[in-house]
Amino acid sequence: MMTHLWVRAESRDHEQRVGVTPEGVKALMDAGLKVTVEKSISRAIGIDGYAATGCDIAPEGSWPDAPRDAIIFGLKELPEDGTPLPHRHIMFGHAYKGQPSGRILLDRFKAGGGTLYDLEYLVGEDGRRVAAFGYWAGFAGAAVSLLCWIAQQRGGIADPVGVYRSSEAMQSDLRKRLAPLGGTRPSALIIGALGRVGTGGADLCDAMGVPVTKWDMAETASGGPFPEVLEHDIFLNCILAREGTPVFVPASTKTAERKLSVIGDIACDPDSDFSPIKVYDRVTTWDAPALRVHDDPVLDVTAIDNLPSMLPVESSEDFASQLLPSLLTLGEIDKGVWGRAKATFDKHI
Repeated sequence: MMTHLWVRAESRDHEQRVGVTPEGVKALMDAGLKVTVEKSISRAIGIDGYAATGCDIAPEGSWPDAPRDAIIFGLKELPEDGTPLPHRHIMFGHAYKGQPSGRILLDRFKAGGGTLYDLEYLVGEDGRRVAAFGYWAGFAGAAVSLLCWIAQQRGGIADPVGVYRSSEAMQSDLRKRLAPLGGTRPSALIIGALGRVGTGGADLCDAMGVPVTKWDMAETASGGPFPEVLEHDIFLNCILAREGTPVFVPASTKTAERKLSVIGDIACDPDSDFSPIKVYDRVTTWDAPALRVHDDPVLDVTAIDNLPSMLPVESSEDFASQLLPSLLTLGEIDKGVWGRAKATFDKHI
């Protein structure tokens, strides 16, 4: 039976990314897969490029009526309507670390008999993720953190953020906003600096002339406390929280003597028990990117959970190129990276 991949439109606000490009669709079809792509009013890559491949085009949001054997492929959350999920889904589920919304999602899969192939847990034999948006999350997260700091310098709080056509456009905007401050720049500490997220954050800081202290596992092996976090203007958390992760920012930070005024929690997992940032409990949004957790001295947290969407074309193309080799193996979905993802789902279901 021909493997059928159904690329759904994203239903989340401010989500323009997609996990496969038209070139990738053509490669999948050349490899013998059937591909359906939904129309989308928001996708950064237009439908014409997909249609030119000869793949099937479906109405936006029609995936619930897709053939039962189709594999539904998206990135972010499904509509939270509580309906059972009978299909196999490839997506970021955020369901395996005790998140309340994740439990609800797993219950929907259990009720419908479907399967979640969580992109966060799609790993090779070496245990490393085969595809991630991490670099662009770090890049955009550092940019938003810098925007928060700039707003503080003028006595305010960060304005809403939006989509940039390119990383160059984002940098140009930041330079204009920094210009009134002359050569004044904040200092930044990145934990997780050797990973993809940290690398992206460091690259943005370097481009903006922000001095960066780069930490990774060696510098946090003591388990804390970490007073150095308080000695920088901006702290960027770029590590994936898991059991045993040290606390980098305890609740006492709010009232502590500190230089720190902006926390960019790029990993953004505030409702997990493993979160290393203990001064906030909810994600922030594009409309309100900064959450002020203390007034005097000021402390803002920014924690947007779809940061790469600020750079949807570059982040989509990068992620799609990483993921395509695995998509080409969907014909053997019980093996390799897909088999490991299924085993993780079975464990948690």
